[in-house]
Amino acid sequence: MINPTLGKSYTVPVRGLILISAALAAIFLHLNVSAETYSHLALSITFIAAAWSTLSDKREQLRLDSDLISILVSIALLGLLLAKSVGTPGEKFVGFFPLLAFISVGTLASGLRGLGQYRQELIIFFFLGLPRLALAVIPNLLAPFTAAFSTFLLWYTGAQVALVDNNIIRLPDGGVEVVPSCSGLNLMLYMLGVSVLFLVLFPTRKSQKILLPIVAVALGFFVNAIRVALLAILSTYPDNAAFEYWHSQGGALIFVCIAVLLFGSLCLTVLKPSQAHQTSSDSQKV
Repeated sequence: MINPTLGKSYTVPVRGLILISAALAAIFLHLNVSAETYSHLALSITFIAAAWSTLSDKREQLRLDSDLISILVSIALLGLLLAKSVGTPGEKFVGFFPLLAFISVGTLASGLRGLGQYRQELIIFFFLGLPRLALAVIPNLLAPFTAAFSTFLLWYTGAQVALVDNNIIRLPDGGVEVVPSCSGLNLMLYMLGVSVLFLVLFPTRKSQKILLPIVAVALGFFVNAIRVALLAILSTYPDNAAFEYWHSQGGALIFVCIAVLLFGSLCLTVLKPSQAHQTSSDSQKV
C-alpha cells in the first residue's frame, strides 16, 4: 500500500533555512579556526560569497518545495555533518563541508529533484573542496620542480645557490628542503577553483574558458616558488622569527591573497574586452 504522505509537498520556511545555514557556517568557521587552516578559510569565504551572489540573482526563480523522503535525507546528512564535526575531523571532510552542507540545505528547501537548479553553486563548492581530496589521492611529484624553479629564481637574482638531491635548496649560510606539502600543489588547485569561480560568475569566450584555468594554475605555481625562494633566503638569517612567520599559515595566506589578486586583475582585463564584444554583438542584432 502506498503512503500518500510520501508524495506530499512540503515548504520549509525561508527563515528556517537561513538559521540552519548560519549554524552550519558557524560550525565550518570553528573547524577551520581549530585546525588553523586560515588560507582555506579565506578562500572559502570568497567561494561562499560567490555562491550567495548567484543564489541572490535567481532567488525569484527558485522552486522551494520538498517532499518527505528528501526531508529525511536532508536530516540524515545534517546529522552526519554534526557527528563528524565533533572531535578532530580530517582535512577532506573540512574541505567538502560546504558542499555537503549546501546539498543538505538545498535538499531540505527544494527536494532531491530540485537540486538541479543549484548547479552553479554545486560546481563552486565542489571546486572549493577539490584540493583537499586531490592532495590525499594524487601522489605529489611536484616538489623537485618547485625546488628547481625556486633555485633558478635565486640564481637569477645573483644569489650563490645550489640544488642538492632534487629538492634541497642550499645557500652559503642556510637552505631549505622542499617537501610535498610546500610544493605548491595546494595553491595551484585552489587557483584552479578560483578560475572556475570566475567562469561561473562571468560570461567568457571558449578560448578564455581553456586559457584562464591554465593561467591560474601556472600563477599558483609561480607565486609559491617565490615564497619558497624567500624562505630559503630567510633561512640564512640568525633570527628564525621571520622564517617561522612566512612558513606559517599567516605567511602562506598573504601569498594566497597575492595570487588571487594577480589573477583577479588579469580577469578584469579579460572581462572588459569580452563585455565590449558582447555589447557590439547585441547592437548588431538590434
